[in-house]
Amino acid sequence: MSSFFHEVYEWCYSIIIALAIALIIHIFFFQPTRVSGESMMPTLHNGEYLIVSKFSHIMNEVPDYGDIVIIDSRVDYPRTWKDDVAEPMNNYMAFFNSKLQTKNIWVKRVIGRPGDKLAFHDGHVWRNGEELQESYINEPMKYSQKGEITVPEGYVFCMGDNRNHSSDSRFIGPVPVDHVLGHVIW
Repeated sequence: MSSFFHEVYEWCYSIIIALAIALIIHIFFFQPTRVSGESMMPTLHNGEYLIVSKFSHIMNEVPDYGDIVIIDSRVDYPRTWKDDVAEPMNNYMAFFNSKLQTKNIWVKRVIGRPGDKLAFHDGHVWRNGEELQESYINEPMKYSQKGEITVPEGYVFCMGDNRNHSSDSRFIGPVPVDHVLGHVIW
């Protein structure tokens, strides 16, 4: 009988160690996630699975222009390490039940970096006075705004590729770099 309990103990111990390693990998290195919505069409489609590199988030690096990133859209919410631990668990659960997927984690493209001046008119985005050539957008943008927006230090400006059907920095404001949770690598 004791060999049965020893066997159960060994299995439980192995499972706990494997879960701990998986959690460390997902917090610090890579995280699977799923696209929810149409805001990144035609580049990404609803329901697609993505692999996100977390290195840039852990190192607090400013992403490059054109990077597809995962952001926490609660731009006024002060993020802590507890959020970085809880989000992978939510992603695990969302694989089994899509209703558990958090609504504040968005996939977007980086359009502006700190110090950039952005304008929106004539169906295009203008960065530092130059019109962006964006072959990846779904259709010409109908949004326009008077004046320019200057991206503050420590922030980035992110937009969806489906500009006419995307909630993004035009509406929530620039995204703090610590709210950029990683960039899509696959």
